Amino acid sequence: MSQRIEDYALIGDCETAALVGRNGSIDWLCWPAFDSDACFAAILGTHKNGRWLIAPNVDVTATSRRYLGNTLILETRIETKSGTVALIDFMPPRGKASDIVRLVRGISGAVKMRMQLVIRFGFGADIPWVRRIDHSLMAIAGPDMIVLRTPVETRGEDLTTVSDFEVTSGQTIPFVLTYGPSHIEPPAPIDPEIALQETERFWHDWCSRCTRDGGYHDLIVRSLITLKALTFAPTGGIVAAPTTSLPEKLGGSRNWDYRFCWLRDATFTLLALMNSGYTEEALAWHNWLLRAAAGSPSNMQIMYGIWGHRRLLEWEAGWLGGYGGARPVRIGNAAHAQLQLDVYGELIDVFHQSRMAKLKLDEQSWALECAVLNHLAEVWDRPDHGIWERRGQPKHYVFSKVMTWVAFDRGIKSAETFGFKAPLLHWRALREAIHRDVCNNGFDADENTFVESYGTKLLDASVLLLPAVGFLPAADPRICGTIAAVEKGLMHDGFVLRHDPREVPAGQPPLEGAFLACTLWLADAHVLSGNIDKAQVLFDRVVGIANDVGLLAEEYDSVARRQTGNFPQALTHIALINTAHNLSAARRESEKPAVQRSQ
Repeated sequence: MSQRIEDYALIGDCETAALVGRNGSIDWLCWPAFDSDACFAAILGTHKNGRWLIAPNVDVTATSRRYLGNTLILETRIETKSGTVALIDFMPPRGKASDIVRLVRGISGAVKMRMQLVIRFGFGADIPWVRRIDHSLMAIAGPDMIVLRTPVETRGEDLTTVSDFEVTSGQTIPFVLTYGPSHIEPPAPIDPEIALQETERFWHDWCSRCTRDGGYHDLIVRSLITLKALTFAPTGGIVAAPTTSLPEKLGGSRNWDYRFCWLRDATFTLLALMNSGYTEEALAWHNWLLRAAAGSPSNMQIMYGIWGHRRLLEWEAGWLGGYGGARPVRIGNAAHAQLQLDVYGELIDVFHQSRMAKLKLDEQSWALECAVLNHLAEVWDRPDHGIWERRGQPKHYVFSKVMTWVAFDRGIKSAETFGFKAPLLHWRALREAIHRDVCNNGFDADENTFVESYGTKLLDASVLLLPAVGFLPAADPRICGTIAAVEKGLMHDGFVLRHDPREVPAGQPPLEGAFLACTLWLADAHVLSGNIDKAQVLFDRVVGIANDVGLLAEEYDSVARRQTGNFPQALTHIALINTAHNLSAARRESEKPAVQRSQ
């Protein structure tokens, strides 16, 4: 049986990441990159699908864990009747190869330990050929090679590598696992203790650049570290999560691959980075967007691969039983081919925000924006699949239409502010037409609320973003009515659902848990409306369900009291950063809420 999602912690080297369980087992790792095949996939199956366990071979009496300061170095302290050990797990910043270092340190007494390494390439399907070379073990299957180096004796057992050893007080036993392509010589060994010092220095230096002081500093920094860990350093792209197919509903089939980069998150990501002082990362994200979206605007996608590649074909790994039986396990994401009009608004908005923040943009940026807006002028009134990537028939989603308004609004303001040549009369007419269209067709006057899509009475949490993007002021009665309707219709146990529960037939369970970013969007809407205390309650509620090392998944099942969905989720942590900035700024009368976009 899999551990709870919140029982995992994250380690990574800014090109890939691994999930380490509270029990000392690494149950998920895609090597060498976020979107590579997994070599440890136990979280989606059993230990036979790959894992790396280091744990006491005796009964455990207590376990605690923490990150060492402002780093991504995980320390798990394990107590037994015979003594206490600390397991220190980390991935050094990527050099010529990618390494996982695990240090077993004796704190007191003597503890008998067991190491079990189960390497299964190809998402848990392929058993490698393992051979011993000098003092290391090499595992090869096809293009992949993994090398294990450790001073303790290992042996083969049932197609796995195991070791039984004892660690005593003051002793440290290292294990280093290194990835390399199988057609070249094995990567050179690293010194584990030097790697620990260098990794600690890397994260401390990076965190020292954070410019935010005052309230929520520790929360913001931990979420920023998580966001950095989900950034693919060679390109600047940020994956939505390092995992695939962790279910939105426990035992359900809404299981998607999130190891890609979504345009949907673009502006809020930029704001989270810029408001925290990370202009270098913000510019890298902007430049990734520019490269990914290059080409014909009609071919622009909602998501791309970490290198900016477009073809993210979806298939099912039928040999994996799924997390807690939640099947199918999907690799790739067919939603990449959907039409989602909101991404055009996100792209133009992120360019506008970048200019307002005085980031130095590529000279071709404005030409791309004009091409995008010329295309959008032809397609803005089409139905699409919406921000939540619905797989049924396309509809006229309100948020999609609002973001087309944002695209023209920001294009106009960039042209006016920076003196760019543009067909302003045409764009202004379109901006007005879209605004009128949304207000006439996307607003339910009887219920005094904006709705999910034209012609329905169903709600959708994405409409909470209307005041943040500047479509209407927060004090507008229609926005006040929308906030009230969301609180009445989409709140469940104090958290916000993204989909209206009325769309589920009576007697059936809900589609999924509460979407954590939506709860934070409601908090932001309250801040913009001046209801700071309501916003604070919502913010504290989300922070309160983070796991013991400050990580949050995509959703929360308030009945089971468990995190659900892919983990950790970039959008959740981005929303947390922005809401923390928003609340902190709102309590200082002289500042506007940081989450509010330049309008």
